[in-house]
Amino acid sequence: MKRLSKFMMALTLVGAILAGCGSNNAATPQQEQPKTDSSAPAPADSNKPAEPAANEPVTAVGSTALQPLVEQAAKDFMSKNSGTQIQVQGGGSGTGLSQVASGAASIGNSDIFAEEKDGIPAQELVDHKVAVVGMAAVANPQVGVDNLTKEQLIGIFTGKITNWKEVGGADVKVTLVNRPKSSGTRAVFHQFALDGNEEAEGITEDSSGTVRKIISETPGAIGYLALSYLNESVKALKLDGVEANKDNIVTNKYPVWAYEHMYTKGEPAGTTKAFLDYIMGDEVQGKTVVETGFIPVTEMKVERDAQGNVTQK
Repeated sequence: MKRLSKFMMALTLVGAILAGCGSNNAATPQQEQPKTDSSAPAPADSNKPAEPAANEPVTAVGSTALQPLVEQAAKDFMSKNSGTQIQVQGGGSGTGLSQVASGAASIGNSDIFAEEKDGIPAQELVDHKVAVVGMAAVANPQVGVDNLTKEQLIGIFTGKITNWKEVGGADVKVTLVNRPKSSGTRAVFHQFALDGNEEAEGITEDSSGTVRKIISETPGAIGYLALSYLNESVKALKLDGVEANKDNIVTNKYPVWAYEHMYTKGEPAGTTKAFLDYIMGDEVQGKTVVETGFIPVTEMKVERDAQGNVTQK
């Protein structure tokens, strides 16, 4: 019995020792790692500009000469892209440049280079030349003339010639219809048709449609319009015997023309970029530009810079 008791005690001691060793060698539980939420947004990169919403509203403001083309292009673009919103407004080239420079508009439509407008930070704007437009002196159909020399045209607009009979027309008083100084159409006409001579006082109206209406209804009236606004209610006058038409404009034989610019503040993105890409695409350039009375930039045989210098392509 004593031997048995000693044997049992030995077994108990060995079991205790083995249990202790097993406890020391057991793997310790791993420290619980914090859970991550894969749906949580990544930390913002303060150096990366935020991408605009895909369908953010676009506003195109400025040149009334360019307005018919942009309105038609916007209408077609919106019909092809459900949910897009593009608002087109006039106000003149100066307004368009000011609005886009301040960030109040997505696009500034202009008949002139941004560098030509005082107070505009042209270096911050990106130029998109979308078309070329010709501009003509237009008169009431009853004035009795269809051609003026540049000297006669300057005489009329500076107030030296006050009756149409002085240039071989009807015995009727000349009524000037001018554009405000913010107008790009006025700037182009002032530079290339009047050789920089200051216009005399007259009726001042910014809207091209209203200018056309006033001239058509006022005996002896004369003003100037983009070719896209010409119709049978007014008479476009030749300049030194040269008609304002595409063939004469692309070669600079008829010199009163301008690029139509759509400026953005920096490189465009989102819907603004998509809309400008659409305007520069084959559908608009090959059809809408021509149908609305403009000339595709690619058809010009000359180039003109912001200083008015012309070079052959």
